[in-house]
Amino acid sequence: MLDDVERWLKARSWSAADRPPARLLAAKRALGARGTVSVVLPALNEEATVGAIVEAIRAELMAEGGPGGGAAGGAGGGAAGGAGGVALVDELVVMDSGSTDRTAEVAAAAGARVVRRDEVLPRVPPVPGKGEVLWRSLLATRGEIVCFVDADLQDFDTAFVSGIVGPLLTEPDVEFVKAVYDRPVAGSAVAQGGRVTELVARPLLNLHWPLLAGFVQPLGGEYAARRSLLERLPFPVGYGVELGLLVDALHTVGLDALAQVDVGVRRHRHQDDRALGRMAAAIYRTAQLRLARGHLVRPRLTQFERGVDGVFEPRTYGVDTEERPPVREIPEYRESRRGGGGEPGAGVA
Repeated sequence: MLDDVERWLKARSWSAADRPPARLLAAKRALGARGTVSVVLPALNEEATVGAIVEAIRAELMAEGGPGGGAAGGAGGGAAGGAGGVALVDELVVMDSGSTDRTAEVAAAAGARVVRRDEVLPRVPPVPGKGEVLWRSLLATRGEIVCFVDADLQDFDTAFVSGIVGPLLTEPDVEFVKAVYDRPVAGSAVAQGGRVTELVARPLLNLHWPLLAGFVQPLGGEYAARRSLLERLPFPVGYGVELGLLVDALHTVGLDALAQVDVGVRRHRHQDDRALGRMAAAIYRTAQLRLARGHLVRPRLTQFERGVDGVFEPRTYGVDTEERPPVREIPEYRESRRGGGGEPGAGVA
């Protein structure tokens, strides 16, 4: 097993610098419609950062055009994007997960197409959670390559997009690509983020899915995949979505179809320990369901906070227990893919 991981690390781990922009553009042109790229930013109250991310992608990775870029689905790929960039991205969508701040307004002003979670597939009542908006984004986009990027990134570098899209444009056998990066904690020269990864996800993967032991950032929110794979996978609705997709992709297409790309440094806001505890519970639950489908001992997590009287008080939270089915099982999705034209999203009723 260790030999398999070491072989995979040598064959399927790259740096964003390994694929210069000119090579990516040539590969995209050669693929035609199969090389169309949709970038999705799931967002919940990210007005402070989402605008800069959208502006950078539009300036460096998109051809000039209307909000969110041209409609994905054509041959794709102009000569340059924005001011001296390269037009790799055909569609840029911010999926608003019910923000109460100005996330939607800021994203639209920066040039993204904003789709509100509740507008997509309204016959299915939405539930809170990151995985929920990622699943619905497949009905709101057209690209044959779908790239997810978290909307809370600071000092955003477009290599987070071009780096992980690159192998999908140049390597026909690759179907799923995760980003690799350092995660410094603000104000610390040595501390790194990723506590849930190191304490929960990495032990789970090494013990139960050792072929995935080579992934540096298994829970990272920046990854890209072929639509033809994503539409076959179930989506955990909450924080377990990254682990669930990675494990299910392994079982669906095999280790050699998975890859990772070093994109440098990821800076973002870090959550407190209680929020991370809830995230860890959801991730453990996602792993548990994949180990023994249908068996969940207690879908709740109790944490403790010191109350105003100085006594520790219990706070109990539900752990995400729902998953959305593979999107190709949704009639509206199949119909939208047969139709070919038009803008997906709000019209998928």
